[in-house]
Formats: sequence, structure tokens, C-alpha cells
Amino acid sequence: MKKSIFILVTILTIVACKNEAKVNSDSTSVSTSDSIKKYPSDVIPFMDKWKILLGDGTYVDSLVNYQKDDFFYVENDGQTDWVVYKTPNSGVTSRTSSNTRTELGQKAHWIPEVGGKLTGTLKVQHVSTSGDARVAASYSVVVGQIHSDEGHENEPIKIFYKKFPNHTKGSVFWNYEINTKGDNSKRWDYSTAVWGYDMSVVGSSTTTFPEEPKDGIALGEEFSYEINVYKGIMYLTFISEGHETRTFTKSLLKSDFSRKEDIPEQIWTLYAAIGRDGIERENAYAGEINYFKQGAYNQTNGKDPKDNIVWSTGSETYGGDIVKQYANGCYAEVWFKEATVGASTDPNQ
Repeated sequence: MKKSIFILVTILTIVACKNEAKVNSDSTSVSTSDSIKKYPSDVIPFMDKWKILLGDGTYVDSLVNYQKDDFFYVENDGQTDWVVYKTPNSGVTSRTSSNTRTELGQKAHWIPEVGGKLTGTLKVQHVSTSGDARVAASYSVVVGQIHSDEGHENEPIKIFYKKFPNHTKGSVFWNYEINTKGDNSKRWDYSTAVWGYDMSVVGSSTTTFPEEPKDGIALGEEFSYEINVYKGIMYLTFISEGHETRTFTKSLLKSDFSRKEDIPEQIWTLYAAIGRDGIERENAYAGEINYFKQGAYNQTNGKDPKDNIVWSTGSETYGGDIVKQYANGCYAEVWFKEATVGASTDPNQ
């Protein structure tokens, strides 16, 4: 009898151990699953169509299952996964710019007559808190653009977010850069407000800011844009909950600025100090190779405003020390939760 009881207890013990081992095994499996790293390509799966330049100069042309801490990675806000683009005021940048970027560059190229479409839903989490209020580019970041890949390599559109220090709300605006006829040193950007101000609204002194925009967008507030270039016409749509939806059209085949008398008053006011008063070639960007860009293109640099009161923001850069810049608010950070890129679509359908 005692022997039978012993055998029964032994069997029960073995079964219990097996069950415990199974529970532990399942627990380990769940834990491992929860800790799997998410890459930007898991959140926005179009990453195979892009290359990227990071704010420290890192260049990568294969972005599936790629991320880099402090520049290009995934964050969750408690509800949603976002792709983070972060870049300092000073780092290593491209040959055509003085401004750092953690920004995607489209691999496919196209001419305006063929066109293409880029969309994005985002929120800007931070812009540089140092700069010169008189300089139009201060406290701003570009979150989407079209870039030419030949000729002057100018930009038919740049979408900006800008917020002055101590303001709760910032501005969203888009700039059209002329495809200059002749000397490109005479180029300029014409700025159009979406919500808040256009780029030409600046402070009266280094530290004196204009009034806060009443219809602006706050840091952390979502908005969406669509750039649809269809048969040479650029169709723009901007959407944000609680704000009026704004739409614009702009021809990339025929210039609005091919004569001196066509130059807008905004340009004479903003660019007069740096002598930029060029005109655009009559057919604008017609036949010229272009491509999309998206991410965080920081417009805030450490260059002396005396040299260029429009673009040289005089921001703090801590000698290019990225850790110190991040610690002291001298960076731009943009989060995207959705984005698409592809062929253009008929805006009338």
C-alpha cells in the first residue's frame, strides 16, 4: 500500500513539473515577443523606396529593418507607433545645404509632366529654442519637400513648421523656390501660410517675437499633407482636426515669376537686405528631374545672421557636440505615423 502511494505521488510530481515547465516556457515566449524591436519599416512599410541621410552624416540606402538611436527610430505615445526623425542644429549634412537633416530621399525620380504623390501624417515634437527672431528660418523644420536633381537643384516645395519660443502655437507654411533664370545666387522662396503665419513674419529684434498666431498648430498636434503633382500641376492639401482644410495649386510648367514686375511684395521686403531679386525661367521646372523628401530637415543653423538675415539663424550649436545640443533644446524632432509615396492621381476623380 505504501509503495502504491509512493508511486502515485511520484507520478503527480512529474506531471506537475511538466505543467510548470510548460507555463514557464509560454511565459518566456510572451516576454520574448513583447521585447521584439520595432523598426521604422514596421510602422511605415514604404521604407524600401527611400534612402536616408542622418544628422550625424550617416548615409543608408537600405532602410528595411534599419534604425539608429537618437536619429531614426520608433516611439510609442501610449496608443500609436511613430517613426521619429531627429537632427541637431549642427552636424554633418549634404553638399547642397548648411542645415542638418534626418530625412528620407526618394530613390525614384520623375519629371513634373509625369509627376508623383507624397502624403504624411505627423506631429512636430520639437524645434530649436535658440535662434535670432529677425531671421525667417529660425525655429523651423521642413517636414516634406520636392527637390530638383539637375540644373540649380532648387526646391519646388518645402513644407515648414515654425514655432517661436514661449509661443504655444506655431505656423505651418509652404515655400516655392524659383527655378532661377541665369545666376542662381538671385534665387528666393515665396512663402504661403497654411495655418498661422508665412515665413516672412519675423521678430523686430533678436529676442522680440511677433504675436502668437491664433489659428496655429501646437507642438504635438497632428496634421496631414498631400503633395500630388499631376500633369505638371502641384495640388496641395493640408488637414488637421479643429482647423480649416486648406488646398492650393501651383504650376511647375509655367512660371508666375518670369518678369521683375511679377516679383511679390513679400520678396522685396524679406530678401531686399541680401539682394536676391532674380526672375524665374518661363517654363519653371518643366522637364527637370525631381524627387520627394520627407522627415526632419532642420532649418536652424549656427551661421552669423549678419551674412544672411533670411537663412543664417545664429543658433547655438555647442561646437557641433550633438549630445549637448540635444540636452539643451538645439534640435528638431518630427514624428510620422503614416505616409505614402507613389504615382500621381487625377485630383478630379
